[in-house]
Amino acid sequence: MSQRPSSALFRNLRVPVVGAPMFLVSGPDLVIAQGRAGILGTFPALNARTTGEFAEWCDRVSQSLPVSAPWGVNLIAAPTNARLGADLEICIAKKVPLVITSFHAPPEIAQKVIGYGGVHLHDVATLRHAKKALASGCSGLILVCAGAGGHGGTLSPMAFADEVRRVHDGLMLIGGGISTGAGVLSARAAGADAAYVGTRFIAAEESLASQDYRQMLIEAGSADITYTPLFSGVAANYLSQSIVRSGLDLASMPHGPKRAADQSKPEGVRTWVDVLGAGHGAGAVERTETTETIVATLQAEYRAALDRLAA
Repeated sequence: MSQRPSSALFRNLRVPVVGAPMFLVSGPDLVIAQGRAGILGTFPALNARTTGEFAEWCDRVSQSLPVSAPWGVNLIAAPTNARLGADLEICIAKKVPLVITSFHAPPEIAQKVIGYGGVHLHDVATLRHAKKALASGCSGLILVCAGAGGHGGTLSPMAFADEVRRVHDGLMLIGGGISTGAGVLSARAAGADAAYVGTRFIAAEESLASQDYRQMLIEAGSADITYTPLFSGVAANYLSQSIVRSGLDLASMPHGPKRAADQSKPEGVRTWVDVLGAGHGAGAVERTETTETIVATLQAEYRAALDRLAA
């Protein structure tokens, strides 16, 4: 079993929440707002159009937050990401406090990030992937469980967390349908250092989401999410209304972890632009709000949940 590293990144948060990096949604304004509100914000490097712009975003975030305020970046560690090496070098040069990798967990990323004093967490959806990520030398894991927006897993967070804790006592986050303070507390009770929250912040005033995206999310609940591999090749959670609006039949959506060889994405439908990602926590989003208001609500709900347990 691995030795538990320092959890300093999460120790002084107003509420134990990491704002998940959402493609075409999380940008520097949202990360800065999350940091100022007292949680840890992150954004995908690929949301910036170029590596140069990514470097500018990193400078903007680090210069806008107190030195002690943690923040992070997501790198897609896949062969299709031609920018991975260059973007990693920016993370090293800027000493990004938290680097999150998705898809693969190359040992060289863990070595370089931990080498400059950063923390490297890797997204996992199964115990097999968790063990492989730990073997790569990463600092810890992010359990992407059932109900997570975008590329979510299918495992129960309670069962998955229990299995992971049997082999890993280090840093661990839990994500998947968490949009309330009570949900954050449940993640902590399951052994997580913090909850991984994405969907709750799509409608934040500081996000990159369009007004149409925000309104569609506000009108949705957990039953309005479709899990299908059709659009990106790997199963992901999308707003059902965005699928219907693209002229497609929900009843015909394929199931399973990956798109079958004889299937293809519908022509003219842009994944993440026309077909929009969201998780089962959609029902908690009732209006467009500032990030500060969202975090204050999460904090109040978290304390209320603690009080209910104490009573």
